[in-house]
Amino acid sequence: MGFFALTSSLVLSANVQAQGEVNVYSARKESLIAPALDAFSKEHDVVVNLITGSADALLSRLRAEGDASPADVFITVDAGRLYRAKTAGVLKPINSEVLNANIPSHLRDVDGYWYGLSQRARVIFYNPKKVSPADLSTYENLADSKWKGRICVRSSANIYNQSLVASMLEVDGREKTQAWIKGLVSNLARPPFGGDVDLLKAVNAGVCDLTLANTYYYGRLGQSTDASEREVYQNVKPFWPNQAADDRGAHVNVSGAGLTAAATNVENATLLLEFLTNHESQEWYAHVNNEYPVVEGASAPEMLEPFGEFRADTISLSTLGVNNRAAVELMDLGGWK
Repeated sequence: MGFFALTSSLVLSANVQAQGEVNVYSARKESLIAPALDAFSKEHDVVVNLITGSADALLSRLRAEGDASPADVFITVDAGRLYRAKTAGVLKPINSEVLNANIPSHLRDVDGYWYGLSQRARVIFYNPKKVSPADLSTYENLADSKWKGRICVRSSANIYNQSLVASMLEVDGREKTQAWIKGLVSNLARPPFGGDVDLLKAVNAGVCDLTLANTYYYGRLGQSTDASEREVYQNVKPFWPNQAADDRGAHVNVSGAGLTAAATNVENATLLLEFLTNHESQEWYAHVNNEYPVVEGASAPEMLEPFGEFRADTISLSTLGVNNRAAVELMDLGGWK
């Protein structure tokens, strides 16, 4: 089931029996990636050794280990972090026609250093008791004075916010983006705080009327065993910004992966990444992570499907990393703490 138009066609890996092993460093939790790795291991008769940790800690580890690193594959979240890994010299380009065919060009590195595996949209979430969707339109509109004292956001140190601002810099330019940041900050109900789940809960509790959050956090609340969290999912609603015909669409980012610069099991590592972009893997990976697939034809996750299709921004995610420093500078200048 499509959720927005993708132009690539799905190409499946050849069913090659590749002996040996592949070593994976993953910033995704084990439960969110291990079943797919197990399926790959069985299909290709390859032992997968998995180490999980925080994105920043694993990147630091790769840098410290250098050429001696045992890792072949690095899986992390956000194009900004993938760009950091590339510029830190811990990745090397992948030569794969399968990946190039399966994954749209804007969801992968322009030089082939990393490829998106799933998408998340960072959109507006609102309390329908306080906000009419008719009053919502674009990210830019959040700087309008009608939202004064009504918005919650998390810190400017958060990579997800930095990437959103980096995308706006690319589209709107420096002057307009700086003005937007100042306007957004002036409309905050309270200083930046918490994580995305905290913000969604704050909207539900009436601390603020709307926020910016990644869709997968919202989907996760809908699957929670905690009744109070399921209540947040039921009460708070997503709004897809910038959907006008002449506008760019909602901001999306990726979880993604690349070959490490020290990789010795290159063939198996490449096979693994190709495997993660086949239709079955994409369906499972998107649903377990409450994210959207990167290949055409794979369905949206169950908890997000009721909110329909949306048009996504097709800006090259490589620019998010390139613009990151300028984005952080503008956030500092605009008072986004």
